[in-house]
Amino acid sequence: MVQKYQSPVRVYKHPFELVMAAYERRFPTCHLIPMFVDSDVISEENSEDGSFNKIERRCKLDVDAPRLLKRIAGVDYVYFIQKNSLNHRERTLCIESHNETFSNRVVIHELCCYSVHPENEEWTCFEQSASLDIKSFFGFESTVEKIAMKQYASSIKKGKEIIEYYLKELEDEGIIYVPRWSVCPSSPTKSMKPVVRPELHLIPTVTIEVPPVCMNDTQVCKETSNPLSSLNDTLIASPDDKLDADYIKRYLGDLTPLQESCLIRLRHWLQETHKGKIPKDEHILRFLRARDFNIDKAREILCQSLTWRKQHQVDYLLDTWSSPQVLHDFYTGGWHHHDNDGRPLYILRLGHMDTKGLVRALGEESLLRHVLSINEEGLRRCEENTKVFGRPISCWTCLVDLEGLNMRHLWRPAVKALLRIIEVVEANYPETLGRLLILRAPRVFPVLWTLVSPFIDENTRKKFLIYAGNDYQGSGGLVDYIDKEVIPDFLGGECMCEVPEGGLVPKSLYRTAEELENDEIRLWTETIYQSASIFKGAPHEQLIEIIDATSVITWDFDVCKGDVIFNIYHSKQAPQPARKDPLATHGITSPAGNNVQLIEKTWLLGQDYSMVESSLTCKEGESVQGSHVTRWPGFYILQWKFHSMPACAATNLSRVDDVLATLQVSSHKCKVMYYTEVLGSEDFRGSMTSLESSHSGFSQLSAATTSSSQSQSSSMISSV
Repeated sequence: MVQKYQSPVRVYKHPFELVMAAYERRFPTCHLIPMFVDSDVISEENSEDGSFNKIERRCKLDVDAPRLLKRIAGVDYVYFIQKNSLNHRERTLCIESHNETFSNRVVIHELCCYSVHPENEEWTCFEQSASLDIKSFFGFESTVEKIAMKQYASSIKKGKEIIEYYLKELEDEGIIYVPRWSVCPSSPTKSMKPVVRPELHLIPTVTIEVPPVCMNDTQVCKETSNPLSSLNDTLIASPDDKLDADYIKRYLGDLTPLQESCLIRLRHWLQETHKGKIPKDEHILRFLRARDFNIDKAREILCQSLTWRKQHQVDYLLDTWSSPQVLHDFYTGGWHHHDNDGRPLYILRLGHMDTKGLVRALGEESLLRHVLSINEEGLRRCEENTKVFGRPISCWTCLVDLEGLNMRHLWRPAVKALLRIIEVVEANYPETLGRLLILRAPRVFPVLWTLVSPFIDENTRKKFLIYAGNDYQGSGGLVDYIDKEVIPDFLGGECMCEVPEGGLVPKSLYRTAEELENDEIRLWTETIYQSASIFKGAPHEQLIEIIDATSVITWDFDVCKGDVIFNIYHSKQAPQPARKDPLATHGITSPAGNNVQLIEKTWLLGQDYSMVESSLTCKEGESVQGSHVTRWPGFYILQWKFHSMPACAATNLSRVDDVLATLQVSSHKCKVMYYTEVLGSEDFRGSMTSLESSHSGFSQLSAATTSSSQSQSSSMISSV
């Protein structure tokens, strides 16, 4: 497996030339990097005007590895080749490194770049990416991978400290300014003599006169082409797409270099597949923490959560959800100041809550929506507290008072509702609970704990602190986590708490099972999105009738499972009534999910119907938005078709295997969630990269916004 690393942007608040002077002091060896034993210059090239310098070094490293492993490998030192391309004109230094030792067994590749800060030319940015691929290593592949990752993470952490050390050394020597490279047209250029090691002109500020910068744009040789073009896409992304190391520390907390890399790589993937509509960084980080920074696992649950948020319009919950009066009167929970760490504090007097009465009066889904609104409010309060306290706060503390808990709370439908709530919250709000304080747990609590604990993530269970009776009072209790000035009065404190005291819900508010069922159906069908299943040989199609020839068809869909091909067709004749479950004719029952075909098998492409947009291949996890400005009235068909991988076709399966593979319909299933809308041309606001003209449920967790530019063509498809 290939291990990858991507750093955030690290900023030195010093000019590029001064940072380069500090960087050069690392060679030929650096006492601050114990494993960096020595380095030799292999070759060096200079442009005629001195604006470009390329130097290649062979670096000798003493890797901290077990002696036995070194003896098996037969080496004491590891050698790397480092190529530095310094462009004085563009003020960039690009560094490319790869291993020379064991290059046929282990492939290590690193790219680094120093450049001028895009917003302050007196500052310097640094970023790096690397990959490690261990093909074979005498049966010690796993051990070597762990050693390599540990050593690399350690060297990354020291990188900025080393540059800062040499900058301080230069300052102590009186060197606090290095002039920029310049060349005057009046001075003829001369070829520079090869040197063993390039020396920068280090001149103290007190004695320097900066000459005017005169550049002859025509004197640019081939070597002066921007070396940034050789870097990967991540390194050359626009500044707005990058994360600054100082920003991470201020708003996200102290992360290890490898954790920073996971965040940046997952964020970059989301930018490619959900362009401009990605969640905020702290939200992405929560999902990474929930899966121990395993990118693949975190990406899977995050995409599922984003789809869930869009389908049920959770992003708009705080604006659209109005709690019924019975919740205001009898739901014994509410926000109350913050704990000692600045986390928002939520208090729930579960023992005083009539769970049976609330379920009978409201139903499971209404209670779930109320709890979701509490979690959405918690996210908002975390952002506010981060600004107030000046440090990252990404979770909250929950205090649960169990005084009064009895067997009535174990009523089966109420427990079922509780388990459903736990399941949804665990899946969509991971790592939002910083600490759970359970106070005055009665004897019946172990029964409830036995029922709910299997549904709670292990990492979450570790955050539970349980106190029986009055154990929460005194040292080691509540005062260790909450300031005594905000301890609620019902727990012996002096602070008035506005959480309702609860009580029994009047039976006159109870609703019949039929009423509750109808209400629950209404709540969860209030979505603008539809779901559809797509099978091999059975696409899903959506019919749109257009009367005004200048209308705009807009769409927004997520590919939840598998890869699909998206097509748009036009026909002058109306299709026959939709055909559903075509697989049933073959004796195969299709799984639950909407699947409709409209295009008749007798229709001929180009005669009965025509394609109006080029086919678009959409990968699993992608969010796709687009629009088509119609030219003719008639019937338009939006089609999602199963995408067969070309690689599968190239395997030359035998006829028997091919038939068996075709029959395995379950393995050839895709799923999409989509929304379509027809707008008048006068209501259409530019391109559909953001679907601003429709009621798209794009996540409001996103800090980024996508501007809508005026459409220059009659149609547009954007896969984001």
